[in-house]
Amino acid sequence: MVSPMNHSSAALGTSSGTGKRIKGVVAAITTPVTAALAPDEGKFVTLAKYLLDNGCDGLNVLGTTGEATSFTAEQRMGVMSAAAKALPLDRMMVGTGAAAVGDAVNLSRHAANLGFSGVLVLPPFYYKGVSDAGVIAYIGAIAEATADSKNAGGGIPIYLYNFPALSGVPYTPKLVSALVSQFGARIAGLKDSSGDLPYAKEVAAISPALDVFPSNEATLMEARNGGPFAGCISATANLNSKDCAKAYHDGDAAALARAASIRKLFDGLPLIPGIKVLAAHIHNDPALERLMPPMSAFPDPAALKARFDAI
Repeated sequence: MVSPMNHSSAALGTSSGTGKRIKGVVAAITTPVTAALAPDEGKFVTLAKYLLDNGCDGLNVLGTTGEATSFTAEQRMGVMSAAAKALPLDRMMVGTGAAAVGDAVNLSRHAANLGFSGVLVLPPFYYKGVSDAGVIAYIGAIAEATADSKNAGGGIPIYLYNFPALSGVPYTPKLVSALVSQFGARIAGLKDSSGDLPYAKEVAAISPALDVFPSNEATLMEARNGGPFAGCISATANLNSKDCAKAYHDGDAAALARAASIRKLFDGLPLIPGIKVLAAHIHNDPALERLMPPMSAFPDPAALKARFDAI
């Protein structure tokens, strides 16, 4: 394994939470899976250490790329506990959203008690057309349940996860404003996977204390030197984290172009299976390709590997 990088002080700011706030390059880390269709906690820790040592300022554990909603709540808590034993939690936020508010509360409480830097929360995603009041009640239940935790300053920071293409329930700017008004500093930021940069900038303008992370590393230059974003939370940072780090920390435009070209490999193709194919390729471990149902194998892994190697 490569020795750890020296991260610039800009990568970590202060906050309520564990005393540090994640900024910069954040990989939405994949979750290795066993043949028995359970999280492979050992391989997960090894992969996480590699990413943290090779350009990532932080990790988003158990997000969409991490197939979180395909695991049971117990399995998700097991991954969190494995991380807590072996990894720096001040550099990690964890997805705790669930369709059932009780599951979201239990997952968030577990994350808070372990000492994660934040929880990343999808809205309740089965019923569509729900009111803002309903989403506020859902977030309120999580905030109340985690107010007494290891995290200083009133409870674990809550990051909203906007991915309406999958959740069907958007965190509109109006709703984000209402949540910030009601819960104050507990609403620490938002990850936006909609790809709508004007939306992301509008949300970032709600409060200077709100950290907004687009999901595309092409925005990293806008996270430098007082730009509107706090960094990016990207699936493809599993593959291009070194170049992302050069772009964010050093303003290296050539590195950003390389990182963006890796992301473009997946245009029109299934992202999560493809990320796992290339993770297995990079780490020479075919087991890293394994997916949870309902995901299925990438259609042409050999061609994808060849295109990646050519960059």
